[in-house]
Amino acid sequence: MTLPRLKKEDMCFPNLDNSGDWGIKGYKQRGGYQGLKEILQMPVAERIEKLKASGLRGRGGAGFPTGMKWSFMPKPEVSNKPHYLVCNADEGEPGTCKDRDILRYDPHTLVEGMIVGCHTLGAKVGYIYVRGEYYDESSRLVAAIEEARKEGLLGKNICGLGIEVEVHVHLGAGAYICGEETALLESLEGKKGQPRLKPPFPAGFGLYGCPTTINNVETIAQVPPILKNKLEWFTRWGRPGNSGTKIFSVSGSVNKPGNFEAPMSIPLRELIDEYAGGVIGGWENLQAVIPGGSSTPMLNAEQAGRVLMDFDALKAEGTGLGTAAVVVMNKQVDLLRVMVRIAEFYKHESCGQCTPCREGVGWVYRLMERLCRGEGTLEEVDQLYALTKKIEGRTICAFADGAMWPVQGTLKHFRGLIEERVRKNVA
Repeated sequence: MTLPRLKKEDMCFPNLDNSGDWGIKGYKQRGGYQGLKEILQMPVAERIEKLKASGLRGRGGAGFPTGMKWSFMPKPEVSNKPHYLVCNADEGEPGTCKDRDILRYDPHTLVEGMIVGCHTLGAKVGYIYVRGEYYDESSRLVAAIEEARKEGLLGKNICGLGIEVEVHVHLGAGAYICGEETALLESLEGKKGQPRLKPPFPAGFGLYGCPTTINNVETIAQVPPILKNKLEWFTRWGRPGNSGTKIFSVSGSVNKPGNFEAPMSIPLRELIDEYAGGVIGGWENLQAVIPGGSSTPMLNAEQAGRVLMDFDALKAEGTGLGTAAVVVMNKQVDLLRVMVRIAEFYKHESCGQCTPCREGVGWVYRLMERLCRGEGTLEEVDQLYALTKKIEGRTICAFADGAMWPVQGTLKHFRGLIEERVRKNVA
């Protein structure tokens, strides 16, 4: 199956390749802000129903239906509290760099999305929480916000409709855990970035105890084009329940790494061969692929040759789409060394709030590192797997799960490599 390449008019992010002007002039030439006034005059319920019908699912990793999530927000007159829309631009997942290019090359897509999102959710203020290391990207985003304000697209009287929306940028301090939505809210409030117990959920008790919706950069930026166009413009791509386009970050052992906006449900092999220039050394040289960022279990070469890149197809293979950060590893890559490095990353980034995560993730890393050096015993390979199952699902947030899944994926597909090193060392 070969899917057609997206034309510029099919894309939500036509300047992702940096082929045009990133500022407001270039954005308007590409159709940006056209139809914004009409969207803001559309009944809120109608907007949310169209989002539900579009099948848009969160692009930050969880894949939760966006329209349904937005419908959880209480009506402003009922809650009698300020409402907030918070954009999660704290992109810290190893292998993921899609939001970075949106902020660099097409920042007004996010600004327009924040305007529409805030008004839809009854929020007068929106916050964009940006990864602290993204200084240049955040500077460009701030410049885009100022451009929009000068054009009367932000402030107290947007498009002359009497609508008030303000957007603020907040830089994080470099903690991966702040990509978890409630830890992000804690950090935004000036507290230590640690996840909250749920319930209550942010839609009822979020930022400053007020109704809040948190979405990823890509998700929010896709809302305006969905609402501006006919429903079929978005739903024609992808399988049922996996509609639309998606930015795939392809890196590792490929000839042309990069960010590519492509149809959902695209075959992984087509994505690697046609968009990323193919595997270095040819497809037969492929060893494994991480399909959705470092927290998703890897696929072996046989799975990679047949799987489709969408939420349901990857779930059926025992992994996930995640952030759609595809990391390709050919046979020249020391796969075990990569997995040990990933395990070390999660050990370093645990916030330490939950004992299974604080103690267990470090334990898994040390055991994994020792076994991959060829030290230890074959019985400890079984112990490593058992340990991951005792940590998974036993913490406040999903961080520990994401830390265990790469290890479990390694044991599922490449246990033999670990056992071979242990046997050689014993011999």
